[in-house]
Amino acid sequence: MQPSDYETLTPAQAIAYQNELRLQIRIEPLDKPIHIIGGADISFNKYSEIVYAGIILLKYPEMTVIGHSSVISRTSFPYISGLLAFREVPALLEAWNKLDIKPDLLVLDGQGIAHERRLGIATHFGLITDTPTIGSAKSRLSGRYTEPDNEVFAQSPMYDKGEIIGTALRSKKNCNPIYISPGHRISMEQSVEVIKNCIKGYRIPEPTRQAHILVNKVRVDDGGKDTQLNLF
Repeated sequence: MQPSDYETLTPAQAIAYQNELRLQIRIEPLDKPIHIIGGADISFNKYSEIVYAGIILLKYPEMTVIGHSSVISRTSFPYISGLLAFREVPALLEAWNKLDIKPDLLVLDGQGIAHERRLGIATHFGLITDTPTIGSAKSRLSGRYTEPDNEVFAQSPMYDKGEIIGTALRSKKNCNPIYISPGHRISMEQSVEVIKNCIKGYRIPEPTRQAHILVNKVRVDDGGKDTQLNLF
């Protein structure tokens, strides 16, 4: 199935497709060096069909921005928790295809396998592009965990049905944790270590923080409302 076909799916069909994709997930060690890391984010109003998508490229581990791409797209797929990838992936794929250079690893603002069907946007996007991906989310979607200590890089495993699906990571003192989970073609341990290397004094890792800034600028330039959040 092509992402351009997602709008034809009912929610039940989308869930069935997630269950098909789930069989292809590979959570395994990344076996190549990371020279360029990407960050991906989406901005939209859940009541609007307009979607602003962007991907930022940074040198790793320096976190120097070296490129980006962005698109303004439309979707009619409904806003449904657990199925947001069907709204977001087609636009992100457009931005991905505009990149002259593809990153060695992509960090997406959302879940990897920390999802009830293990198919968060990072996993979904990794599967359809066959790219190593990590999900770095600002809020929890699935999984239970013990609150990490209030120290930078304190962490706690996230469990669902007896399986470790992610890590709650305290990226900054006195702030809520972020939720890290592998998407595809990278291990749980590597996912956490990469995100730690991407924390530069803010709660949010630089790839998704810079991608968030990018898509909000695109949204404002297009006449949309500024939805810039306080990313600490």
